[in-house]
Amino acid sequence: MKIMAFDSSAIAASVCILEDGKLLGESYVNNRQTHSQTLLPMAEGLLKTLSVDLSDIDAFAISAGPGSFTGLRIGVATVKGMAYAADKPCIGVSTLYATALSAAMDNELMDGCTVCCAMDARCGQVYTALFECRDGKVKRICEDMAIKLTELCIMPQMQSGRIIAVGDGAHLVKQAMPTVTLLADRMRYQRAVGVALAAAEDYEKGKTVAASALSPIYLRLPQAQREQEEKKGKIQQ
Repeated sequence: MKIMAFDSSAIAASVCILEDGKLLGESYVNNRQTHSQTLLPMAEGLLKTLSVDLSDIDAFAISAGPGSFTGLRIGVATVKGMAYAADKPCIGVSTLYATALSAAMDNELMDGCTVCCAMDARCGQVYTALFECRDGKVKRICEDMAIKLTELCIMPQMQSGRIIAVGDGAHLVKQAMPTVTLLADRMRYQRAVGVALAAAEDYEKGKTVAASALSPIYLRLPQAQREQEEKKGKIQQ
């Protein structure tokens, strides 16, 4: 089983191909180019380097959210296009769960800890979810949510044990809670390999969708829509 996975949930972009749990190859860039400039060329280059044809891919996966609204839309559109062209299914996974899997991969430091995945949602908020990491397995503690950083820090699960923060908002958690441990940059951020690992779990369970059904998961409304709703509320008042 070959899964081609993409992550464009934040500033960096990455693409990988996973075959039966083995990472065949991964391309990662973090140079602030737009994802519309990088994702497709990276995918084409990876396929060429690995001598893998598009028809050899069994499923295409994407970190469907949460994350940057623009990044999620570009990533989903890219995966939909490639899956449609290859007539293969799609898998959209939680960015936060994928980040936890990526961080825990072959990492003994993570064993026996609570993993706090956090992404900067701006306006004093983070997209976050908590996971238990034990014996190489990652178990979800709570659902993905968009909350204030101050609310995250007072959650009961954040008050005891060893807490390791990952994701592009991990440094914000560290600033608010100095006792939290940060992984090195190369293990901390969102990567396509985590998306592939999460997608492999879903693929085995038959949780795939057609390209036409794949869509982003935002957790909250885009800023422009939020502002519009606020204006409507003020007018009605």
